Amino acid sequence: MAKSLGSFTWKNGFRQPSGEKSWDAEEKYFDQSKNRAHYTLPPSTELLTSTVHNSLGLNVLRTWPTLVDGTNSPHGLPDWWDPPSKVDVLICGAGPCGLEIAISLLRQGVSFRIIDKADTPLLAGRADAVQPRFLEALHMWGLAQEVHEEGPILESSSIYKDGKRLFYDRAYQSDSRYRGVHVITQGQLERVFIRDLIRHQKLVERSTTAEEVETNADPSGTHPVRVRIKNHKSGAEETIHAKFVVGSDGATSGMRKRLQIPFDGNATDIYWAIIDCVFESDFPYIKIFGLIINSDHGGCVIVPREDGYLRIYVQVDTKSVQTMTESRQAKDPTFMQSGGRVDVNSFTAEEVLEQANRIFAPYTLRFAAPVSWFAVWRINERCARSFSSEDLRVHLAGDAAHVHSAMGAFGLNAAMMDAANLAWKLGLCSQGHANLSSLGPTYDRERRLHARRIINVSGSYLRFLCNSKFPPTNLKGLGVDLGDEYVEPPALDGSTAGDLKFLRAFYSTHSQFLLGVDAAYGASVIAPASAQGTSPTPISVLNGRRAPNPRICFDLGTTGYLYDKMTGGAKFHIVVFGSDLQGPVRDRLAHFSTALGSSGFYSRFGGPSRFNVFLVVKSLPFETPGLLEGSELSNLQRHATVLYDDRAPDEDAHYWYGVNHAQGAVVVVRPDLWVGISAFPDAPQTLDEYFEAFLVPVDEQVDQGLANGFSSKENKLVNGVGPNGNVK
Repeated sequence: MAKSLGSFTWKNGFRQPSGEKSWDAEEKYFDQSKNRAHYTLPPSTELLTSTVHNSLGLNVLRTWPTLVDGTNSPHGLPDWWDPPSKVDVLICGAGPCGLEIAISLLRQGVSFRIIDKADTPLLAGRADAVQPRFLEALHMWGLAQEVHEEGPILESSSIYKDGKRLFYDRAYQSDSRYRGVHVITQGQLERVFIRDLIRHQKLVERSTTAEEVETNADPSGTHPVRVRIKNHKSGAEETIHAKFVVGSDGATSGMRKRLQIPFDGNATDIYWAIIDCVFESDFPYIKIFGLIINSDHGGCVIVPREDGYLRIYVQVDTKSVQTMTESRQAKDPTFMQSGGRVDVNSFTAEEVLEQANRIFAPYTLRFAAPVSWFAVWRINERCARSFSSEDLRVHLAGDAAHVHSAMGAFGLNAAMMDAANLAWKLGLCSQGHANLSSLGPTYDRERRLHARRIINVSGSYLRFLCNSKFPPTNLKGLGVDLGDEYVEPPALDGSTAGDLKFLRAFYSTHSQFLLGVDAAYGASVIAPASAQGTSPTPISVLNGRRAPNPRICFDLGTTGYLYDKMTGGAKFHIVVFGSDLQGPVRDRLAHFSTALGSSGFYSRFGGPSRFNVFLVVKSLPFETPGLLEGSELSNLQRHATVLYDDRAPDEDAHYWYGVNHAQGAVVVVRPDLWVGISAFPDAPQTLDEYFEAFLVPVDEQVDQGLANGFSSKENKLVNGVGPNGNVK
């Protein structure tokens, strides 16, 4: 939210403005006999949301420190707070990425602590929107509804250049239930996650940083990583023993620097001034997402927010500095006498508004409220050369691993994908259910591939908007080869025809990537390369791609989406497509049913604690029990949840996944909702081989700790930092 909530009443069944703070009214806390309620109103405070203001006043936002400030609560620590000195995972950084990892670990029963150098969660600014894929991950964790209902969805978009319209249409949408990009501020999002942590008796340890990390502190033990943390308010220090450490500590990551991992890329010559405010304008599309380009002055981005607020990104560069210098001199004759130098970081809100009006011309823009947030950012395009230490005990995520242009809203959303990808792998390895040496490397391989594509795509988008000739950032050949190819952005000649050609090519290629659903991962042990050639494949969806989420019927009274059933933290979802359970597909299903017995992969790797099994059928609820009768399908009937694929053939789940009704299919959907592998039902050995490559059979599982795929000699940090593994 942009400012403090007003006072409202629901006396007529809907929200209406009210003249008093009803939550704060004294009479709400006493009965008629003057007995005080046991519940005590927590203290609130109103804080300035911006350090830069306009002439219309100051903007404040109400916050509740007792509820959101973690260990910095003014009421002290709750009685139940007793953090252990040994944990599975220590998370260093409590922005959205670190909090998302914590939320996933909670749902897996994995112990953790989460620390952050900031005294409080973010109050205002920074990230402003989430993609459909982000929300699909939150839905898996039970939090999507709270997030996607906070702000508007970007349903339309426009592009203007030099006062003329290039494009206006409905914004690109996906087949996700969440369709398009949803607006929510980063501060709101962090508070959603913090409330979830508190419900699980977890707090963010504020004002705290990792001072020293040693990965072979206990070579023979189960918690080989030793971390010394320090609270910078109290000066108190503590040593934590962990199996894994996550560095989600931002673009200036201390963890990345300790690992001595290069942060490859460029600092561009492009600066954005960002203003959150209410604006008045004669621009016809001021209330929808838009790009405004001026050949002489640069570009602006409009992002509609809640309650009539807008976020406007305004390009400020060396040409802008000269213009601002001339403007200041015209207003103040003594300006040159005092040095006459303007730095982009010294721009005032009014000066940025002047620059925005140059770009908007012939349209105009005016402030209509105090500034809610203001910042100036230089665009960096960088990616860590590795997201994991050599011993796979320390991992980087979010801005600590990659930074890029805001174009496409990738910062927050890429961090979510990092979290969704990493957390289930840490969970399985820390609990001894997976081999670290096999599963661990896939985090870097998958997420660094995606980050490099983001830098390529958002950089191309940025240079179009800004008419920038700054060389594209090419990271090909840096770090372990990911098999990706660098794509040279199309040349721009400044003509309308050239602009339209660029836009058509860009959106046709990248529209679904901008929504998060086009996120292909390369071949690995958890997403083997899909079969090539003319031989039939079980499904049309390729391995390492997002699992489609069709509508489905659950029972006589309930319908929903396939993802509604795909919960469980670190569970794999085995989706069996059985058509109508009759004809040639039945014999194939009988083979797979055997694999669900005591000697197959299902029992061998954990049964219901590791797998959700779904049988998707083209029969109705009243028909299916009879069709499942017979000993040949008994294991399938016993272990699978039946889902009814009763939509028309051109929109049902079998069609979405490209299943042959005579052959059926089995699809392994990973815990992060990517397709791992698929097989025909009469080839269950494919699944045995797949899971055997990285999971540990139940009868071999121990609390592996250091022994999880490594010898003590292999337990070292990247580049061999320190003779005894110390990282300082």
